[in-house]
Amino acid sequence: MSISHAPPGSPEPDISEIPKPASAPSALDLEALVPTSARRTRIPRWLRRTTGPLLLLVLWQLLSSTGVLTPDVLASPGRIAEVGRDLIADGSLPSAMGTSLQRVAAGLVLGTVIGTGLALVSGLFRIGEDLVDAPVQMLRTVPFVGLIPLFIIWFGIGEAPKVAIITLGVTFPLYLNVYAGIRGVDAQLIEAGESLGLSRRGLVRHVVLPGALPGAMTGLRYSLGIAWLALVFAEQVNADAGIGFLMIQARDFLRTDVIVVCLIVYAFLGLLADFVVRSLERLLLQWRPTFTGR
Repeated sequence: MSISHAPPGSPEPDISEIPKPASAPSALDLEALVPTSARRTRIPRWLRRTTGPLLLLVLWQLLSSTGVLTPDVLASPGRIAEVGRDLIADGSLPSAMGTSLQRVAAGLVLGTVIGTGLALVSGLFRIGEDLVDAPVQMLRTVPFVGLIPLFIIWFGIGEAPKVAIITLGVTFPLYLNVYAGIRGVDAQLIEAGESLGLSRRGLVRHVVLPGALPGAMTGLRYSLGIAWLALVFAEQVNADAGIGFLMIQARDFLRTDVIVVCLIVYAFLGLLADFVVRSLERLLLQWRPTFTGR
């Protein structure tokens, strides 16, 4: 370090006027930076997710107690809970749920096999796209509910038309999402696989199918939602069992409580199926980092 000397005859500098370096802040003066998300009140997520439905249930019971909602328009939650308990006790509701689940499972398996198979043929091969995609897109625009009379003529009034309706409703969402997932794979990944010496089968197995898996999971979730929607229409076709059959009987006798119980069962089964698919998605897509919200 060099020391500068004042020239001869110049006044000596006043040491008191030289600025002193700022002292380092003590530990007490430091303020920790806390993320905004950490400053919020830590409320359990399950409590936040159940607050909305509980408030809606309280409002519903209040409107029913004050007479705003009459029983012939919409039964009260207490009455619906009582009817649901009676239907479970006499075995009619578990039996109907078992029948409906069998129909959905059969239609879902068939629709998954058909939709995934067509998507693989159309997505992996150009000639397959030319032969398959156009007919599928044409059939997709036809409302599957409008095909119910034709299915009755073809398959009769047994279980076959009901399963066929669910199968048709499942096939198209799965086809579209799997096909989009295959065609959405990054071309640079394909080139990297080819440069590493992967064969066509190896590219499909190690690059294309894993890349299309997120789209397939999304398509499966859509297909499950449409499967339950198709079940509602399918069980209107001369059904003698199932949740839809209970709803038809309740409609004939103006039993809004039984109808609401059946709708709650539909919603519960759909939510359970979506939970299973989301759990499967988390298991199969652990390699994909995603944004989970803040």
